[in-house]
Amino acid sequence: MALISAWPLVSPVLFFLRCFSSSTASSEGSVFQFDIEGSSAVSTQEATVIRGQQQAVATGSWVPFAEGCQEGFYRTSAGKCSPCNCNGNAKRCLDGSGICVDCQRNTTGQHCEQCLDGFIGDVVRGVPTFCQPCPCPLPALANFAVSCYRKSGSVRCVCKENYAGPNCERCAPGYYGNPLLIGSTCKKCDCNGNSDPNLIFEDCDEVTGQCRNCLHHTSGFKCERCAPGYYGDARLAKNCTACSCGGRMCDSQTGECLADSPEVSTDTDCPTISCDKCIWDLTDDIRLSVLAIDESKATLLSISTGVAAQRRLNDLNLTTTHLQEAMSKKKNHAVLWTIQVDDAADEMNDLLREAETLDEQGNEASSKGQLVQKETTEINNRASQLVQQLNNIRDNIEEISSKSKYYAIQQELSPEEIAQKWSVAEEMLKEIKQRKPFTNQRQLADEEENAAEELLQQIEAFHEKYNDTRSLVTDVLEQLSEQDVKLSDLEEALDEALDHVKQTEDINRENTARLQRQEKQHENIKEQIDEVNSILLSATTILEGPQKVNSELSEVIKNASGFYAEIDGAKKELQEKIANLSLFDDDLVEKAMNHAHDLRRLADELDGNLYGVDSNGLVQRAINASNAYENIADYIEEANKVALLALNTTNRVKDAAVGIDTQVVYHKGKSEELLIRAMQLQRTAHDSSGYTIADTSWQVNGTFARMSALRSQLMRAIAKMQSAETAEARERLEQAQMKTAEAVGATTTVTQATTPMDENVRLWSQNLQDFQHNSEAYDSAVHSAGDAVKKLTEVFPQLLDKLRRVEQKAPANNISSSIQRIRELIAQTRSVASKVQVSMMFEGQSAVEVNPKINVEELKSFTSMSLYIKLHKDNPQLAASPDRFILYLGNKNAKHYIGLAIKNDNLVYIYNLGGQDVEIPLDAKPVSTWPSYFSIIKIERIGRHGKMFLTVPSLSSTAEEKFIKKGEVLGPGSLLNLEPANSVFYVGGVPPDFKLPPSLNLPGFIGCLELATLNDDVISLYNFKHVYNIDTTTSPPCARDKLAFTQSRAVSYFFDGSGYALARNIERRGKFSQVTRFDIEVRTPTDNGLILLMINGSMFFSLEMHNGFLYLRYDFGFSNGPVLLEDSMKKAQINDAKFHEISIIYHNSKKMILVVDRRHIKSVDNERTAMPFTDIYIGGAPAEILHSSISSHLAGSIGFKGCMKGFQFQKKDFNLLEEPGTLGISYGCPEDSLMSRNAYFNGESFIASSQKASLFTEFEGGFNFRTLQPSGLLFYYSEGSDVLSISMERGAVVLNASGTKIQSPDRNYNDGKTHFIITSVTPERYELTVDDKKQSKKNPAKDRAGKSPDSIKKFYFGGSPLRTQQANFTGCISNAYFTRLDQEVEVEDFQKYSEKVQASLYGCPVESPPVALLHKKGKNSSKAKGNRNKKVGRDKDKISQPSSSLKKLYQVNLQRDPQCHLPMNPKATEHAYQFGGTANSRQEFDHVPKDFSQRAHFSISLKTHSSHGMIFYVSDQKETNFMALFVAHGRLIFMFNAGHQKIRIKSQEKYNDGLWHNVIFIRGKNIGRLIIDGLRVLEEPFDGNANTWQVTEPLYIGGVAPGKAVKNIQINSVYSFSGCLSNLQLNGRPLTSASQTFSVTPCFEGPSEAGTYFSSEGGYVVLDESFSLGLKFEVVFEIRPRSSSGILLHGHSVNGEYLNMHMRNGQVTVKLNNGIRDFSTSVTLKQSLCDGRWHRIAVIRDANVVQLDVDSEVNHVVGPLNPKAIDHREPVFIGGVPESLLTSSLTTRNSFIGCIRNFMIDEKPVSFSKAALVSGAVSINTCPAA
Repeated sequence: MALISAWPLVSPVLFFLRCFSSSTASSEGSVFQFDIEGSSAVSTQEATVIRGQQQAVATGSWVPFAEGCQEGFYRTSAGKCSPCNCNGNAKRCLDGSGICVDCQRNTTGQHCEQCLDGFIGDVVRGVPTFCQPCPCPLPALANFAVSCYRKSGSVRCVCKENYAGPNCERCAPGYYGNPLLIGSTCKKCDCNGNSDPNLIFEDCDEVTGQCRNCLHHTSGFKCERCAPGYYGDARLAKNCTACSCGGRMCDSQTGECLADSPEVSTDTDCPTISCDKCIWDLTDDIRLSVLAIDESKATLLSISTGVAAQRRLNDLNLTTTHLQEAMSKKKNHAVLWTIQVDDAADEMNDLLREAETLDEQGNEASSKGQLVQKETTEINNRASQLVQQLNNIRDNIEEISSKSKYYAIQQELSPEEIAQKWSVAEEMLKEIKQRKPFTNQRQLADEEENAAEELLQQIEAFHEKYNDTRSLVTDVLEQLSEQDVKLSDLEEALDEALDHVKQTEDINRENTARLQRQEKQHENIKEQIDEVNSILLSATTILEGPQKVNSELSEVIKNASGFYAEIDGAKKELQEKIANLSLFDDDLVEKAMNHAHDLRRLADELDGNLYGVDSNGLVQRAINASNAYENIADYIEEANKVALLALNTTNRVKDAAVGIDTQVVYHKGKSEELLIRAMQLQRTAHDSSGYTIADTSWQVNGTFARMSALRSQLMRAIAKMQSAETAEARERLEQAQMKTAEAVGATTTVTQATTPMDENVRLWSQNLQDFQHNSEAYDSAVHSAGDAVKKLTEVFPQLLDKLRRVEQKAPANNISSSIQRIRELIAQTRSVASKVQVSMMFEGQSAVEVNPKINVEELKSFTSMSLYIKLHKDNPQLAASPDRFILYLGNKNAKHYIGLAIKNDNLVYIYNLGGQDVEIPLDAKPVSTWPSYFSIIKIERIGRHGKMFLTVPSLSSTAEEKFIKKGEVLGPGSLLNLEPANSVFYVGGVPPDFKLPPSLNLPGFIGCLELATLNDDVISLYNFKHVYNIDTTTSPPCARDKLAFTQSRAVSYFFDGSGYALARNIERRGKFSQVTRFDIEVRTPTDNGLILLMINGSMFFSLEMHNGFLYLRYDFGFSNGPVLLEDSMKKAQINDAKFHEISIIYHNSKKMILVVDRRHIKSVDNERTAMPFTDIYIGGAPAEILHSSISSHLAGSIGFKGCMKGFQFQKKDFNLLEEPGTLGISYGCPEDSLMSRNAYFNGESFIASSQKASLFTEFEGGFNFRTLQPSGLLFYYSEGSDVLSISMERGAVVLNASGTKIQSPDRNYNDGKTHFIITSVTPERYELTVDDKKQSKKNPAKDRAGKSPDSIKKFYFGGSPLRTQQANFTGCISNAYFTRLDQEVEVEDFQKYSEKVQASLYGCPVESPPVALLHKKGKNSSKAKGNRNKKVGRDKDKISQPSSSLKKLYQVNLQRDPQCHLPMNPKATEHAYQFGGTANSRQEFDHVPKDFSQRAHFSISLKTHSSHGMIFYVSDQKETNFMALFVAHGRLIFMFNAGHQKIRIKSQEKYNDGLWHNVIFIRGKNIGRLIIDGLRVLEEPFDGNANTWQVTEPLYIGGVAPGKAVKNIQINSVYSFSGCLSNLQLNGRPLTSASQTFSVTPCFEGPSEAGTYFSSEGGYVVLDESFSLGLKFEVVFEIRPRSSSGILLHGHSVNGEYLNMHMRNGQVTVKLNNGIRDFSTSVTLKQSLCDGRWHRIAVIRDANVVQLDVDSEVNHVVGPLNPKAIDHREPVFIGGVPESLLTSSLTTRNSFIGCIRNFMIDEKPVSFSKAALVSGAVSINTCPAA
């Protein structure tokens, strides 16, 4: 206890021990450096300063604190004066630290030991005493350095921007001059822009400035004039053009040909002299020399002869004199070199002898030094142990001291007892001081230190002599390192300049796009302001009526409050009014319910009619369904509106009745109070005197008079109110009755439409039963059609469910979604109807108008159609008039169409492209010779070329007869311009009111027709708009014989991407066993699609095709989550339009094996679990499944498009069309559907093929293209030096044929629309036609005509691997054709091309054009019109409200990196944000409205699966007043305070269903409301007289800051909301710009996967303090970037050292600065780093060695070694870094965009969810899938 109590007197002892420990540590330099306080190790220089301070403390004198030390001294922490250590460059230093103040002689530093920037001292002699200006190259007269330093005995300069060299003695590249000449500077080269544009700097002589390598046919000192043989303006216009003088010279400016030299007259005997071109070149050179001499003469004459010029000449003379002296000294030195070499040899021998002597002395000194070192080490070890023991004692003393205080309190010791124990401790301390156990040890340590320093000085002297002998080697190494540094500097400068150029281009593009958006937004805002003003005016007009009624009612209530005597009568009348209103309510509801029952009854009748027919009537049911579906959907929507109107009317009547009842109760209470007061007055009156009675009687009479007046006023008001309300109620009821009548009428229309349908179905069914045919193929076809149409009946129960919803009094929340679902069902019905493979019978008067199910834009340049045809030759009408109409597809005005007819016993194909008709008769096979069964017809049109095929099957064999006939348009037209709103497709005939063109104006067809395909899409007659005169009694469908089926059609199934097959209870054919196997064959040209899918709750199995390769993912309830099996090695490409056999084998319930074409691809092991499935989807799945919870595990949600066959489970076959769940697939595998007529190019891709033809002799070709880029190479072909190319240049199309260019006049072909190009080459002309606009030029190379191709030549689409002037194309090319010698003209199948580089051969993902291009003003938009302001709202909606899909696509287009496969921004919901990932993910808004305390009205839309989370929170600083909306157990809770009372409003339903919900929460003066989806209204009143309710900023959205809301909200709901929020509005104003954002990203759509996503809006993650990057570390992580440039990792220390890892244009670079200089290493992959796949990056650092590994591509760098380097624990930034922390040497400053996962530092996983900070748009743990 005595020792514990003596703690205050122990502190001096500890201070003494601290000083001793520091002194001992300092004596060992870097061997043993220790700090009592636990700070980091100090450097050798700092240790020297500290040692000097400690010695001063030890030897100095104590000074009272009131006195100061003398000049040149400072007071230490111990109170003693020590001398300042300022190297003689300062007289004062700071007390306590000894830091010098006011350094002199150009020095700086804590001890004036360094030179200022721009100065240098002699560091060889120690600390500089005088700093001189940098000699760069001359110390004072020509110093062009920012700073300088000394390295290895020589001075190194850090030059200014325009200078280079170790001493800044020459000009940098791009500059000229002589820095060594006093007064001269480096100036920028000026070559008038005529030097090589590929160089960053203009190339000129570095001294004189004369330009080298003048381009563009220029010459001269500064490339200022045209070269000989050329003329023009080389400075400004830069249009030097070759002289057209036949080899003679021309004037260099005007181009006028110079006269030939005079010829000698033929009269003389002199021969005729003919001067060649060399003479004229020499003459021109002489003339240019004369001009140059004149310019030089003028320059010399213009030189000033003043004082400055004289001084300059003197300087030049002086410089010349110095140079002469230096040269003479050099010569003298050369003479002396021989003598010096001899002397050096002698000196070297002496040095060798001295070296041997020194070596012996060194050995002796080394042995002594080792002995001293050993002893010193032992002393240090003893000192270390002593220090450790003292630290332990100190810790024990601190612990005992705290315990003593606690013990004193616990034992309640008196102050006397405590003082007594302190005195005992002081005595013990005195005894310790008297012992002095450390004095002798310190003396011994000092002696050993002195001896060691002497020995060190001797060794340093020896080492200095040794270094002098190796000075020559050091100089050579230094020069090499200098050259390496120069090259590195030049490389960095080039990279930096290139980055500046690219950044400038990006900024220009962004500014242009931003300007367009701002202009469009400005127009939209103006239009919206006008619209809002008009709405406000109409709203003001509408509100006048309710305000008037409101004022009248207020007057009635005011008068009624004073009336008390006759209140019962008024109550009776009001009750009668309530009864009347109740009758209205019941009557209206009853009518609405009756109407709903009628609708249901009619729908049931329709359902019964559909179910009442026999199986053979399924074909006609497709007709009924396709006609009735859309009408039923419209009637349902109308019925919903009527029911909603009835409900609103009833609710308003009910609310009025409740309000009146409330007033009656209130006034009844008031009347009772008045009655009691009257009785009291009556009793008082009896006790009063007569005078009082008379007075009271007078007052009562007056009261009665006023009562009568008030009664009359009240009665009038009631009567007025009754009349008004009755009229209003009647008017509403009449409107409801009118709507009900309309709905009943619509129902009657349905009944009338379905009744004849029912009769036709029965008749047709009876006819089909009577019709007998023995063909099995026909039965199979009819059954397949029946199975397809049967799916329609499965849709009707869903439709009837929607009808029954109308019966309910309250409308459903998702009426709009139900209607949308009905629309989807109708679309599915159309798709099923398109696949009904049954013919129709035509009798000459019937016709069908078919829905073509294709965009007419796709028919412009290429049209292909196939159909089956069978003639009824025995029909007498056909014998009387054999010429018959077959089909017509075209405009109603009979211009631009294609048709088919029978004329003159020939099948004739007719088409018109705006000019004359083209008729192609198939005369090789007359119609009269056709067989009596189905034949196949195919017609094609490519540009102006047409072709018709006829295939006639054989009766006796599988052989087929084929006939072909061709034709072409002779006029200029090449496009089929169909108008979408004005085009029709008639088959078999036309309605009476339609006028056919003369060439097709024939009687209707007699026989059977069946449509097959239209431009590769399957099409059917049963997907029609209208039918005319189809009589099922006399015209049943024809049976199609087996010969009409090909082998592929019989066994294959065609999927168009919208349908799917569903095999239920697959174990009925086979059982899951030890080996479970699925087999299927697929054939497709597409990149992506779903092949197999099984699902059971959260468990699933999916086999997909992703980017042409298989992608298998499954989860059978595994503890580690889903398992991925992917063809990552790309062994088997599936999308090559060939059949591939795929096998999935599940072995022993633990191993999944993938086999393609009987070749093992990959296998993976998993936990032993059996397959938990019963059903399997093939080729697709319903939308509700694809967008369910498993969507995040799918690579995509795209159905399969292509052919499948041979699906087997456990080697058992399945007929997919016979499965009851199959929808939207058909038999067969149409070859046209497997062609790749489209190709998408990404700017780095191309495709190539070859042909035996010469495109320069006779050639025609064409293709479609779509793009948003203004430039790019579309087509390329070369023969030797001759090139034929088609390209885009600044929006125009350019044909370049051997130097002859033809350019389209329009420059707007980069509008994202489809355009058609035709190119023609003849011996006479070159022609270019774009969208039927022709341009042509003469062919100057007529000598090529008649040449035949001698070899196969290669041509390219979309770009070229060769070096060309144009960049590769970005966009789509389709329907290409050109004339070949080895085949007919037909559309190119890109799938067959031999070379395909990064091109996608399916689909065209070119986005829609920017909105600014969609809404350009018309030609007459500037003219004012009289009716311009009429129907403003409708027009504005059309112009200012582009579809959301256009907006999204435009945004994606503006933000797509051309080097990246994935778009920069994944598909996301517009104006919606995703929260979660971290506990405090949130947005903060600083603006709180002034009226927030009086009116807090907030609305928001939300979507979540989470059961807890904070949505909105605001409070004051103490969180006494607050308001919050949060989720708890899936329910929404609105909570706020009213004084000390907490109001809590809670929903009954759960809303964490993953759907969007609209929420409004209001805090009024005395009530709180929570409104959900506009239908659930929850209220809670409170005392409005509470204290003033005030809150402060910020408003928190999606979460709160750490520590917030815990006081008021349960802890589970305080954490961040996990889901999406949108449409934030406060008091009617949207909240858009958050002041701060933490871990918030756009709300992405589609699947997601594990990882952290860094959005394009910018953001970064700061790791917690447990992770740091020191001198030795290993960092490993994976990335999937969406941009080719961005910062990946950054660490920065306060002393300027940093580590930075970034991407730039796909190259990964690690750059470091370790306090010496920058050094870096990079890796560039052969494939693109931005290809949409994951890439692994590893960085390993060990001191000055750094290794970078990117996908096993390794590179490393060895930087300079920093002996003073120490580890710093500084923050680590991931994905980005604040701008303030980036140094100027880091050229990449953009944040990373993309996903990062599996981040590890030193093999320890890094969890971003535990990061110290997540700033900006960063989504933790959730990453959008590729």
